[in-house]
Amino acid sequence: MNEIFPSGALSAEAPPATAQPDGARRPLGPASWYARPAARHWTAPPAPTAAHAFHAALPDYAPTRLVELPPLAAELGVGRVFVKDESSRLGLPAFKALGASWALHRVLAERGGATAGATGAAEPADAGAGAAGADVAAGPAGVGDGVAAGPAGAGAGAAEPVTFVTATDGNHGRAVARIARLLGQRAHVFVSRGVHPEAVAAIEGEGARVTRVAGPYDLAVREAARAVEDAGDGPGAGSGSGREASPTVLVQDSGRPGYERIPGWIVEGYATLFAEIDAQLAAAGAGTPDLVAVPVGVGSLAQAAVTHYRAPAPDTGAGAGAGPALLAVEPEAAACVLESLRRGERVSVATGDTAMAGLNCGTPSSLAWPALRAGLDAAVAVSEVAGARAVRDLAALGVPSGPCGAASLAGVRAALTGEGAADRRAALGLGSTATLVLLSTEGPAANPHGQETSAHGQDTSAHGQSPEPHGSDANAYSQTPDPHGPGTHPEA
Repeated sequence: MNEIFPSGALSAEAPPATAQPDGARRPLGPASWYARPAARHWTAPPAPTAAHAFHAALPDYAPTRLVELPPLAAELGVGRVFVKDESSRLGLPAFKALGASWALHRVLAERGGATAGATGAAEPADAGAGAAGADVAAGPAGVGDGVAAGPAGAGAGAAEPVTFVTATDGNHGRAVARIARLLGQRAHVFVSRGVHPEAVAAIEGEGARVTRVAGPYDLAVREAARAVEDAGDGPGAGSGSGREASPTVLVQDSGRPGYERIPGWIVEGYATLFAEIDAQLAAAGAGTPDLVAVPVGVGSLAQAAVTHYRAPAPDTGAGAGAGPALLAVEPEAAACVLESLRRGERVSVATGDTAMAGLNCGTPSSLAWPALRAGLDAAVAVSEVAGARAVRDLAALGVPSGPCGAASLAGVRAALTGEGAADRRAALGLGSTATLVLLSTEGPAANPHGQETSAHGQDTSAHGQSPEPHGSDANAYSQTPDPHGPGTHPEA
């Protein structure tokens, strides 16, 4: 699934998304909505399943709850609505620990960790998601208390501790820091501008070294990669060189050409979430969902959704066609996947301020992009007001959600209600008996942005703006093309 896209400026600009007072009811313009119903008939390669068995063997593992919310079904005019509540996952308030734990396990196993059953088999440094998943023991042999003793490499006799380097909008960095600490390893986390101070403090509380970056997520990604290169470990450090591997490893959830193997492991880890949903829907007598709404940053979780729901049926081997519609949801301030889908190529966008800090990403992952382009039915960009309303409404229904997690509800409201809703429902293939699954990817503790809201939805926290530069200066870094990524599309 590796794909390289040329750098360089785009020859034409799409109109910027128009700000509206209420994303749940406003008409969706061409810059805020994309649909491609043919995606349902694309078949993805089978995905590895070893990560699910690995997670299930952890003493602290338990499936997160899937909550049915009849009031939302009535509001949206569908049969059933379920919300996957990721407010508590392996002791952290977001789903990211699934990817981080599996990726760190794989890295340390290849370094010759003592975990029984892990082959440590190397593969080409450019391999994509799933290339060697079946070669690793499904269960974390030697497990003691919690995750700490689970993944490979945590045993006695380990060499110099590994420093896992990553960039984050909040949740991924904390997950890497937590798993590294439990394994007796180190973490160095580059934090982008706009991450709430409480989220930064939580990362530091895991014992990680934190470097604050006075710019957006894309700049933090480049700074993290540069730190690994400056350590003499190269852009592909940790990608499979056995016992002689470098003690500094880049563990990023965003792929780029030449660095897609570790992001692929992270995507494999996310697959556990969808395996849980399958079992939980079956237990509820709901069967296969008709639509799954996924909050999107760089697109790694959406890639996991596509590879799960577009893979051949395990029993018959039949291709896709009867699977759910997949809806990507992004903030208007950072709709890089939506813009890429509209243009038909992976592009970067300049990002602004948003309470949905974990989705504030300007460039889709190069590893995720081919799957997103082929397998997403639709994408929608939502306003800050719509997102804040979704947070409040989910809380009132008993689901604690942060702004990123609540984006799913804001997205389905934008898609299924308001002017033009009939056409959008038709594009998604949804009738009055449809079953919807909304992924609430984080709890309020993961991302405190937007929690101080007035009764009218005004965010009194200014979307968590940090003391770093804002306004025209805030987007200056986004205007600089990423040497590892596609051309930049500066927004007005």
